Amino acid sequence: MYDSVKLEKGMYHLANRSFTQALEDADPSAQYAGTELGALDAYERQLKRFGIRVSGADCDTVEKFFTTTESAVLFPEFVRRAIRKGMEESILPELTAASSGVRASSCKGFSIDETDGAYSAATAEGFSLKKTVITESDAIPLDKYGRLISASYETIRQQRIDVFAVMLRAVGHKLAGAIAGKALAVIKAAVTPVQAASSTLAYGDLANLYGQFSDYDLTTVIASPANVAAILAMTEMRDRTLDAQGQVRLPFGAKLLKDASLDNKTVIGISRDFALACITGSDLLLESDRLIDCQLDRIAVSVRIGFQPLMDGAAAAIKIGS
Repeated sequence: MYDSVKLEKGMYHLANRSFTQALEDADPSAQYAGTELGALDAYERQLKRFGIRVSGADCDTVEKFFTTTESAVLFPEFVRRAIRKGMEESILPELTAASSGVRASSCKGFSIDETDGAYSAATAEGFSLKKTVITESDAIPLDKYGRLISASYETIRQQRIDVFAVMLRAVGHKLAGAIAGKALAVIKAAVTPVQAASSTLAYGDLANLYGQFSDYDLTTVIASPANVAAILAMTEMRDRTLDAQGQVRLPFGAKLLKDASLDNKTVIGISRDFALACITGSDLLLESDRLIDCQLDRIAVSVRIGFQPLMDGAAAAIKIGS
């Protein structure tokens, strides 16, 4: 049962197993099906075991994690989850069609050649089918992105856990923003932009961007904050309202997103399901032992990640001005 699991530092250092997976091995969620504990994962059951409330009116302070040596083992996973949540709240998940993981600092990419013939060409009796050729391409570097968090235990121990979580989510959100900037740079480098009709962005340019997608649907348009503001001020956007998810949609259905890493001369459009793959060389890495021991003066948070453009025609860009 969850209240008899032995918690120790070594659970963060198991080969090919995360801390949560180690907890699930020791306390499988399946045994709680149909009970009030069934809605919790193994980590959340440990929070319940030690009475650590991480949200709500009765939210505890950070020092509650350090009541016992075992409860302290839960703190690094709390930090990781809060930072990860901030990353997931960024635009990064909106840019990638697929994600995979490797245990290396680079991985082999691939390229797709469909020049043998169009899909619309019928194959006559006795002739070979047209080919799509997939070949290995150059290695994709997995760049390291991270942040050094520095705070004394005395500084944070009396902070409410939910307030501290907001700080960590902000770190994750900004970290993911930097990674999203890399993703957009990869997309931009893979396409030849179409020239805007004038030195300022107009709705006709967005319509032209839409017209660049013949095989795929334009699902997402990404622009700098200034260009997003310019788009929202266009007459064609006058009657637009937020969708059920609170996001802005262009008249032709594409989602409009802003990203500060883009310059004011570039607008990018993608078909999210076909444009870009994300490859991670590690999960979010933390110095767990230092966190468990209250050594918060120098905590490194990092992840290795790279991007692979996928299908030709699944991304396009507008260039504004010269």
